[in-house]
Amino acid sequence: MSKTALQISIDRERESLAAYLCELLAPVAAVGAASWDSPVRLDAVLQAALPHIGGCKLVYAVNCDGRQYSANISSRHIDESMRGQDLAVRPYMQRIAQEETFVLSPVYVDKNDRKPCVTGIYKVLGIDGEVMGCIAADYDLAALPGRQQASSLAMPAQWRQIKGDPAIRQNLFQQERVTSAMDEQLDQVNDIITDLLINRGVFHAKLHYSSSRATLWLYEDPHRYRLHVLDEIIDPSVCLAYPRTLYPADATVDADLLPQILNRFAALRRADSTVYLRAASLNIVNGMVGLNFSCDGSHYMSVEEFLSKGDSFWFGCD
Repeated sequence: MSKTALQISIDRERESLAAYLCELLAPVAAVGAASWDSPVRLDAVLQAALPHIGGCKLVYAVNCDGRQYSANISSRHIDESMRGQDLAVRPYMQRIAQEETFVLSPVYVDKNDRKPCVTGIYKVLGIDGEVMGCIAADYDLAALPGRQQASSLAMPAQWRQIKGDPAIRQNLFQQERVTSAMDEQLDQVNDIITDLLINRGVFHAKLHYSSSRATLWLYEDPHRYRLHVLDEIIDPSVCLAYPRTLYPADATVDADLLPQILNRFAALRRADSTVYLRAASLNIVNGMVGLNFSCDGSHYMSVEEFLSKGDSFWFGCD
């Protein structure tokens, strides 16, 4: 089964983090091997290494049997009560016991501070190459350097269908669309949304047909959305609240297609009284539309694919 773009991004970042932490922990494992015969001296080695291993929040040593050999060493204290605790059941301990010199754990949520973390584990070898144990270092994920650019996380523009609430789905045929206030003003809404997208810096618009509201995101201020109730979004003067702006140079949707897309949203809203569109969104930069139907099923696809679909495609919605 081929990997998704999300999984590829995760794998790429894990590879970078593994290489980074492996380089940091290798010298600690080498120095620790010389002090492995004395837990007290090993604690001192780990304490001295702590400031030099990339913002690690906890470092400790583990024997080949999976029991903790050192104290827990953190920047705040040395906790000897953890010496001897059984860590053998942790999956990454099983991997280090096999063949790998370094293992990076999966991301997990620390049970103490509730933050996403990873653990780097480096195998400790004696003079003749025998495995003595390993050095383990716990890191807050937020404290580690990120290697990827945000653009590398972009999702592919392919159709995705996501099923919604089973309680809504099982009662689908007991409900019927009620004409909303927005339904009665859809042509006016579409005309104003078109202008906001083309001339007023809005790059992402979501229309909530059933509740008669719109949420808008501005290209120049993408971290905050604007919420408009129907009376505001059908008033052409709302355009004055948004500065005149050129259509984004990196938009992937031709401005001439916007009326067609919004009219298609309206058609899906009106096409059937049982399976009908509840909300729809359009992002002109990534070229995607999002659709949520009365069955609580959601669809995400490119503008091109959306415009190519006929009614028969939608009303098999489950």
